Amino acid sequence: MLTTPYFLFAAAALVAAAPLSCGATGQSPVLPKTGTGNDLPAPPANVALKYIALGFGIQNYTCAQVGAAANATGALAMLYDITSLYPGQGARSLSQPDFDALTARALWSHDVPLNLNESTEGHVDPESPGASLTQPFPPDAPLELHGIKPLPFLGHHFFNSNGVPTFVLDGGKIYLPAAKLNAVDAPKSANPGPQGTGAVSWLYLGRKDSTAIGAEYVYRVLTAGGASHGCSKAAGQDSTSYAATYWFYG
Repeated sequence: MLTTPYFLFAAAALVAAAPLSCGATGQSPVLPKTGTGNDLPAPPANVALKYIALGFGIQNYTCAQVGAAANATGALAMLYDITSLYPGQGARSLSQPDFDALTARALWSHDVPLNLNESTEGHVDPESPGASLTQPFPPDAPLELHGIKPLPFLGHHFFNSNGVPTFVLDGGKIYLPAAKLNAVDAPKSANPGPQGTGAVSWLYLGRKDSTAIGAEYVYRVLTAGGASHGCSKAAGQDSTSYAATYWFYG
């Protein structure tokens, strides 16, 4: 069930950190790799990292009929600023293992921070009703995880009325309607999420049109959960909780 909390990760001394620079030790954030040798392209040389965000929400799918392949139909997520948690940014930064495990930690220890659909009708898994169809986003607020200082609210991720993945950050200073440029499978070691469906792929997205402001590219990496439940048992809508880190460049 999307709202069931899990506590499988031991509480660590995780706290929020000072603002991102090149790092107190001179360490600049490095885009994660899968470890499989199959990785997303590096960002262009003429752009700089703007934010690293924790995205926490729901991936949506449609099962046209029993036995069909699930068709991805978008996502909804709250975004939280974790740029200062990257290793080497200061005394409060996380270790690399703790940073890499942050998506799984959030997913297993906290309810999905969205307003959920009150009806389960037409859903493949009745225990996964998806987000509210009219008001999916709750009031803007930090994400509070056990053992870590609140993660500042940064923005929203959603698919617009034209089905375009869209990111709005920092009060609109970053507005990025995006198009997929590349994708690779999440590594087999990626956390499958509380529902055990598996981790969604890693993505490289670029701005879709000239309306973009403040950022040109975004990567979805370190994914946990989010894969479809599949269409073997029922047709209809399918929703799965997920978390990922999003790296914004511009």
